[in-house]
Amino acid sequence: MPRLLSILILLLPALFPVSGLAEKEHHTLIVGGDYNYPPYEFLDEDNQPAGYNVDLTKAIAEVMGVNVEFKLENWEQARLDLQNGKIDALQGMIASMERRKHFIFAPHSIVHQAVFARKPAKETVSSLAQLQDKTLVVQQGGIMHDYLLQAQLRAKLILVSSHADALRLLSSGTGDYALVANLPGLYLGRTLKLSNIAPVGKPFTGLRYGFAVNKNNEELLALFSQGLAILKNTGRQQKIYDRWLGPYEPRVAQWKTVIQVGSLMLAPLLLIFFATVFWNRSLKREVARRTAELKLQQQQLIQADKMTSLGTLVSGVAHEINNPTGLLLFNLPLLEKIYRVAEAELEEKYQREGEFTVGGLKYSLLREDARKMFTETQSSAVRIKRIVDDLKDFARKETSDLNEIIDLNEVVKVAVRLVQNSINKSTSCFHLEAQDALPTFHGNRQRIEQVIINLLLNACQSITSCGQGIWVRSYLDGESDEIVLEIQDQGKGIAPEHLSQLTDPFFTTKREQGGTGLGLSISAGILAEHQGFLEFKSELGVGTTVFMRVPQQGKD
Repeated sequence: MPRLLSILILLLPALFPVSGLAEKEHHTLIVGGDYNYPPYEFLDEDNQPAGYNVDLTKAIAEVMGVNVEFKLENWEQARLDLQNGKIDALQGMIASMERRKHFIFAPHSIVHQAVFARKPAKETVSSLAQLQDKTLVVQQGGIMHDYLLQAQLRAKLILVSSHADALRLLSSGTGDYALVANLPGLYLGRTLKLSNIAPVGKPFTGLRYGFAVNKNNEELLALFSQGLAILKNTGRQQKIYDRWLGPYEPRVAQWKTVIQVGSLMLAPLLLIFFATVFWNRSLKREVARRTAELKLQQQQLIQADKMTSLGTLVSGVAHEINNPTGLLLFNLPLLEKIYRVAEAELEEKYQREGEFTVGGLKYSLLREDARKMFTETQSSAVRIKRIVDDLKDFARKETSDLNEIIDLNEVVKVAVRLVQNSINKSTSCFHLEAQDALPTFHGNRQRIEQVIINLLLNACQSITSCGQGIWVRSYLDGESDEIVLEIQDQGKGIAPEHLSQLTDPFFTTKREQGGTGLGLSISAGILAEHQGFLEFKSELGVGTTVFMRVPQQGKD
């Protein structure tokens, strides 16, 4: 069956052409990019385009039947060329709210941004706030340049044309930190042999990175999106990914150098043996770490695809449900008015002739319950509409904007409504206590809702009987000035040795029940974007309490 699906996907461009672009035999798409952003895109020793983005674009052009010409140049110029229509698309650009004003995106990767410093580093940088009053080297027109301008950070910026220039300047002693993409930074550090610098933190979680076209060019974006879907389902994207973004292999030249130095120093063979063992162990740890990062990126892409599909499905289902629900809400008050008009005559007939039936019901029973039936039916229809609206909001396309003003109590109410069925199945003892006039905070409402839903479902899954309870409470912590959501359950509890690992990627105690170990890891990442965090207290056999803490508006 998977083989048949792959064949059908390959036939899609022939059966259903995406646009007029594919029908023009001699039309050549000009695809731009950064000339020095390895391993994604760069000019090789022969001054030819190379890298993951280049191979991916070539594969899409092949399966979609179009011609492409590459134009790799200074990033700032490439970005201006796209905006001015001198090129058709950029094959690698990070999506942001500011950039969405001019461009639309088809993501194909997740890219992390990193902070590099000279060795030995004084501290680990976990947020942009730590960079106040520092001298920062950044690529002009890059995503970190955009974010620093938007954040109005009190720092001195040194603007350069490429990541390589940023790392060279930092290595030579200029600036306190360089803000670059993590994988290109590691790649360039090794290639340029900049041994005195190293990453000291990641200011952002993974950012979506992929093809970008001008906002009025949905037709071209559809071509890239369909090509990506074909490559993903046929396994070609994974092969290109493994070639360029897989863990690095050690270079033979490094081993020769080690042997030569060892010979010149007349080092004992035993010393070489121990050096080899140490190197292998370090390499294994590095490979394991990088593999875990890549797997997490792939899982995030898969989750993003699922949420996109869910949003489409929910929108369609919601439309179908809302139509009959709207009809009910319109007709019920009218029917109730009609009944009330007829009620006087029915009552008169009852007093005159005695008992009779209406629609198969005795009138003596109908006269007592009719108005209650209308009220209950009206309330049920309103509840259906509210649940459908909540689902549509939860499944809508997510943005990275963190500037919404969020009322935690309102978000908690929506999250509880969405998981009400799971709560009812798990426990008969559920309590929600919301502090009145709770301060607001800045963030992304949809992502905070995702965290709360995950925490509520975890609490439901830890319950072993309906008699065990769940308590949800929101309040302002007067000592820390933090807004707190506390979720307590009387479930199985968590072993003390596992508490510190709960937010680690792929760690789970529910592997046999299908757990992936990503829920709390992603939730912790979302809260980190909001300058917040998760805190856990648990006792085996007694239960678990989770505290979600975020700074109130104006206190971060």
